Amino acid sequence: MDLLNTLVDKGLRRELPTREEALAVLATSDDDVLDVVAAAGKVRRHWFGRRVKLNYLVNLKSGLCPEDCSYCSQRLGSKADILKYTWLKPEQASEAAAAGLAGGAKRVCLVASGRGPTDRDVDRVAGTIKAIKDQNEGVEVCACLGLLSDGQAERLREAGADAYNHNLNTSEATYGDITTTHTYADRVDTVQKAHAAGLSACSGLIAGMGETDEDLVDVVFSLRELDPDSVPVNFLIPMEGTPLAQEWHLTPQRCLRILAMVRFVCPDVEVRIAGGREVHLRTLQPLALNLANSIFLGDYLTSEGQAGKADLDMIADAGFEVEGTGEITLPEHRATATAGCGSHAAGGCGSHEDAGCGSHAGGGVCGTAAAAPVAEQPRTDLVAVRRRGAGTDLAPNA
Repeated sequence: MDLLNTLVDKGLRRELPTREEALAVLATSDDDVLDVVAAAGKVRRHWFGRRVKLNYLVNLKSGLCPEDCSYCSQRLGSKADILKYTWLKPEQASEAAAAGLAGGAKRVCLVASGRGPTDRDVDRVAGTIKAIKDQNEGVEVCACLGLLSDGQAERLREAGADAYNHNLNTSEATYGDITTTHTYADRVDTVQKAHAAGLSACSGLIAGMGETDEDLVDVVFSLRELDPDSVPVNFLIPMEGTPLAQEWHLTPQRCLRILAMVRFVCPDVEVRIAGGREVHLRTLQPLALNLANSIFLGDYLTSEGQAGKADLDMIADAGFEVEGTGEITLPEHRATATAGCGSHAAGGCGSHEDAGCGSHAGGGVCGTAAAAPVAEQPRTDLVAVRRRGAGTDLAPNA
């Protein structure tokens, strides 16, 4: 297992793997998946112990988005039968957040559909942040409002936001195949604006949209260069009524390999299992906790997750513990960095030398050639549109 030993050593030193090594992780066989999980788990435990950070989503404004992101049920022209509503009032958003916080979440993620916020929208979200923080001491608040204009990140920081999320989603080379109403460069610019304003940058990806292994490695290397503190890994939820409704390319084992690759490339960063874990990881979710140190509790923006109590039981049964409000998520060298919430110092989550993705030069673990990925059978029974929580009169799932 020379590959895995090398990757563990590099992860403990915060050293960037080569692209060939990252591709080799994705190319390992299902027979080797437990070895891959065990190796990446050593890196995860070194930097984050056995703590699991819980995050809770509040969808402030659902549907009716003018952007055409193919994966999104809120997109322009979506025929998905999702909840549609305009901005929640601050007290409504605070009430929705309270359910997640009561369930053990330490971060609330405030999300709104749309290309990006107007200045009036920023004022509205500022009031919501204040309402949540006034009622919940020590809570972290992350905003996810789309593309930011100059000065808006600073205003969110002044309003009390701790973090800003804007995902790259896929590789630069294939981004135009997924979205045409804005560019990959627009997304990079927003992450950089958040970083420059002193917000903790959060940016991740979506796997399962028909991308290649090279695309996955490319976007994760690009994320390492951007140096976010948090990297959410979403697995596509193929929603009826969206262009990607028939895309079922993931297996539980492939999801584990993707998470392991992300952990090796970004060893000291909060890796979060985000949307789609219930749909694609299914009964292997507990294994994924050995790779990621963060999950979303309960439901997502427009789809339902498993019961919040089931999440807590899973964490305990797998031998992990929920991270407390008073505990600092990031390792000390990142938490105390002055360049945003994570520094580009040598050996950190740092940069890579070129933007190309490179090619895979050969075998997986022990030099064995990996079989081509096998698409999973559609599990449409596991995809449920959210009908509770924010925007409804029903109690949220947390």
